[in-house]
Amino acid sequence: MDKLKAFSDFFGKTFALWAALTALAAYTQPELFQWVKPFIPWLLGIVMFGMGLTLSPSDFKILGRHPKSVLVGVAAQFVIMPLTAFALAKALGLPPQIAVGVILVGACPGGTASNVMTFLARGNVALSVAVTSVSTLLAPVLTPAVFYLLAHQWLDISAAAMLVSILEIVLLPIVLGVLANTFLHRQTQAAADVLPLVSVLAVALILGGVVAVSKDKIAEAGLLIFGVVVLHNCIGYLLGFFAAKLCGLPYDEQKTLSIEVGMQNSGLAATLALKYFDPVAAVPGAIFSVWHNVSGSLLASYWAAKADRAAAKK
Repeated sequence: MDKLKAFSDFFGKTFALWAALTALAAYTQPELFQWVKPFIPWLLGIVMFGMGLTLSPSDFKILGRHPKSVLVGVAAQFVIMPLTAFALAKALGLPPQIAVGVILVGACPGGTASNVMTFLARGNVALSVAVTSVSTLLAPVLTPAVFYLLAHQWLDISAAAMLVSILEIVLLPIVLGVLANTFLHRQTQAAADVLPLVSVLAVALILGGVVAVSKDKIAEAGLLIFGVVVLHNCIGYLLGFFAAKLCGLPYDEQKTLSIEVGMQNSGLAATLALKYFDPVAAVPGAIFSVWHNVSGSLLASYWAAKADRAAAKK
């Protein structure tokens, strides 16, 4: 069992590599991944169920001890990233489908990979888990509302239909996971060892499916979308850090909220985009899935090295 856990953890820590390899394979051999498209909501549901399996009431104790930190993190999540996406779409004159895809990424809650990056960066992991969890639980209401507010000028959007989809593929699986962890804790503990592997496989397949059905659009606008994704992600890190700093939060929480704001649940964005819009709208989410794991790893490595140097001087 220890070997299986080590194997699973290895895949979790090297997700950026597997995501990039899957994207490359799907782009060069799209026929290998086109079958995935109908199953993408189910795959995301599996990831969200896995997230629910890792949650317990103790994860939310920080809400009582440090409510300000969680509130700042959640508010920054649903303000900074959507507005940054909107500003980039306007400033760069993005085509409607791409603009919608970028804003959809911004309107989604934080991604679970942020918890790992926060740990590596010597941040506040409890705060990261709380902000990710709370923003995800609020996503059925806030994601479609924020998205509609900012993106309806480009395309017709059904916020109500999107709310139902998020309830089905995000909130319901998380609730089921929490219930399973609460009432079947012994059994779920055994499953927890392989969760990183299962999550990597599920997200990689989602990524492969999106790239496969969007190959032609990626060939046309891939560089533009990549540039926008990099800007969006890096601005999120920067503004998340300074939002925490301006609110007087300690340095470890500044690092945490920087990562939390900059890293999105881009799998959700890609899934919703495929369901409601042209496949090209899913491309920003697919590219974000690869890029934010690369940039998050680099940022976490920088902060970890900085923390090690500071500790060595003491």
